Amino acid sequence: MSNEHQRLKVVDAFDLDDELRALLRPGEMVRDAQGRRHRLPRYFYEIATHDDAMSLPLTPHFGMNEFILVDLKEAQRLQTFPRYIPCAVRVLAFYLEQFRAAAGASVHVQVNGGYRSPAHKLSLDATPHMWGTAADVYRIGTNILKTKESIERYNDVAEDLSEDVTVLPYGHVTGKNADDHVHIDLGYITVIPREISEDRMEMPQENRPRFAFEDRRRRERRAAVQAGSTESE
Repeated sequence: MSNEHQRLKVVDAFDLDDELRALLRPGEMVRDAQGRRHRLPRYFYEIATHDDAMSLPLTPHFGMNEFILVDLKEAQRLQTFPRYIPCAVRVLAFYLEQFRAAAGASVHVQVNGGYRSPAHKLSLDATPHMWGTAADVYRIGTNILKTKESIERYNDVAEDLSEDVTVLPYGHVTGKNADDHVHIDLGYITVIPREISEDRMEMPQENRPRFAFEDRRRRERRAAVQAGSTESE
């Protein structure tokens, strides 16, 4: 194993602080757009610094930094280091490497096109982006993907890789189509790293606030509402 791979620290998200757990929601069940339930990932790579993100290769042509690029749509706490990304991102990087070889050119993941936490403003329903197993590719080589012809061409390349890969057809309906990128989707894959022992069975509680952080936020909102009601009287 290379030194770079040894530097990847695996964490059980149940061991993170209350705020991070409330944002990452490890092990919780969420519904996709079709109403199917999926359990959010529990095991993450911890990326300590920006320099680490830039220097950690997952495959010969894809580094960790490409999958954690986000803008202000992501929760503020998750924009700062250390950063956390589900361990299944390695599977995504492997398929993108195969896609790059089949396309015959470099492949560029757009901002917000890799991992999105459950707290991300685009995470309305469960999508594989929340598992680290989907990527939105906006450019291949010098070709910016904005035309029906180019998107359908590379959709075909992606689907030819494996039956595990799905794409969004060209179109203009958000969540169902794509008109400015190729969406490469591996589904809801959860990776349990070999260094993890699964004898710890901690799971989220149903139908009640999971974390003290959430309790505090709810108390603050209730207090603000009560204060507003008092002022209006």
